[in-house]
Formats: sequence, structure tokens, C-alpha cells
Amino acid sequence: MTDTPEAPAAAPEPTPSEPAAETVAAKPAKKEDWKDTLGFLVKLAIVVFIFRSFLFSPFSIPSQSMLPRLYIGDYLFISKWNYGYSRHSLPWSLPLIPGRIFPGTPTRGDVVVFKSPAGNGEDVIKRVIGIPGDTIQMRNGQIILNGVPVPRARVADFVIPLTPNYRDPKPGDDGCPPQSRDAAQTVCRYQQFRETLPAVNDKPAVSYNVLNRGNYPGADYTGLYAVPAGRVFVMGDNRDDSGDSRFPVPDGMGYVPLENVEGKALFTFWSTDGSAQWLLPWTWFTAARWSRMGQGF
Repeated sequence: MTDTPEAPAAAPEPTPSEPAAETVAAKPAKKEDWKDTLGFLVKLAIVVFIFRSFLFSPFSIPSQSMLPRLYIGDYLFISKWNYGYSRHSLPWSLPLIPGRIFPGTPTRGDVVVFKSPAGNGEDVIKRVIGIPGDTIQMRNGQIILNGVPVPRARVADFVIPLTPNYRDPKPGDDGCPPQSRDAAQTVCRYQQFRETLPAVNDKPAVSYNVLNRGNYPGADYTGLYAVPAGRVFVMGDNRDDSGDSRFPVPDGMGYVPLENVEGKALFTFWSTDGSAQWLLPWTWFTAARWSRMGQGF
């Protein structure tokens, strides 16, 4: 019997080749989207706007009118809620608030920042001496408030160094009268008095120091002022170097509308004598008047 040959084994079917692994392209690092950046900046601007308009705002001292309490080169915070809000509470006095909301009246003795009634957009700082209904007069440098002399007592002279920040806007004038200079021309000396405004109802008496630079008829002897409704009478503590409510606009402030009052001085957070140079960082510290920082009102 003849062996029957076996049928050849079927050749294996060709296996389809596996597709090559797809090359995964590396995703480029995500760049900051300019829209996100713009959105962040807008939100930050809104927060700063609200904080500065309704809570606290910084202010720098531009003149000598509030010596001895405030020096040129002092930086302080003011609170914005004490007397209500108006358009002058907002940056650039934006006309977004009609009239005044949550109105309040300053207390005699408060140190306030306000927009100049001259309409030049300038921020000014003075002390409130009279409120609506008060009468005020100056006799021999003494305040007569509602017919009663405000007590003042002579205290030790006020002495201030003649630093770069002790300057008057007049060219060639450092702000210190010749009769007030010491022999070495390094300090300025003024007569100083302790003045006390009377207590009213639940408001305690307020005491502070004022300066006398000499006898100035226009400032130390005045007529009678009657503070009208909706206004306050303000004065600088440097009585003979302050354009205030004793003088009409533009030489002074006249009666200051309550709508112009922006806030109340809280405390000094920085002070410099003006000798610092931006390119010399160590002078930022040597120019600082550390003892003045943190002083309240």
C-alpha cells in the first residue's frame, strides 16, 4: 500500500504590519494670555480705586503751614469715611457721586485733607477751628471762638533743622525768616504755644501746638468770621505762614465746603528730610526721619 503524501501545510497568512506609533508632537509651553493679564490689571485697578476712595488714602505734606505737627517730607494716611463721601473722595474728583452721601461734620481740632476751594484740584491739609454756626476772630494772634478766647500757653521754642526738605516755593528762600535762624545757620527757631479748643458735649477738649513767627496784622488781627451752614473754618498750625480761612480765595481758602473735605489725618507712615538720592540707596535710610514715623493725631 502506497503511502499517500500529506498535503503541504498551508503557509501562514501574512500578518498585517503594525502601524507605526504616531509621533506625539510636544506642545509648546503656554504663553500668558494678554487677556488674562489685562483682566488682572483691571481688577487690581478697581480694588485700588475702591480702597483709595472709600477707606484709606496716602497724602504727602507739601508746605510748612502745619508746622510743628507736620514737616515737609512727611507721608501720612487719611481715613475716608469720617465725614461722608462726595466726588472729591474719588481720584481726580470724578463726578460719580452727586452731592454728599453718609454726611458728617468734622470736630473742632480735627486735621483734615480737602480739595482747595480755588478749584485748581490741589489737596490741602489744615486744622478745623470752626464748624457751622461758630464765630471766629483773631486778636493779637489768639483765637476768639464764639466770643471766648481760646486758651494758649507759651511752651519751649520749636526748633527744626534746615534740611533740603525745609523749603519755601520762593526762589532763594529756604523758608526760615532771618530773625529765626541760629548763628550757625543750621536750624530755624520759632515761638511755640499750646492751644486748647474747648470740649463740646461728648467731644473732649483738643490741645495741640502752634507757632508764632512775629506780628502780622493781616493774620493776627482780623474781623469777625461767621461760619455758614455746610462749611468749616480751617487754619494752619504755623499761624503766620498759612493761607487758610482767614483769607479769601485765591490767597487763602475762605470757608471750606464740607463737600470738599476728603478725609481725616490718621498717622505718619514715612518721613524724609529730602537729602536722599535715588542712585545712592544707603541715603534712603540716612534721610529717613525715623522718630516721626507712626505718629498719630
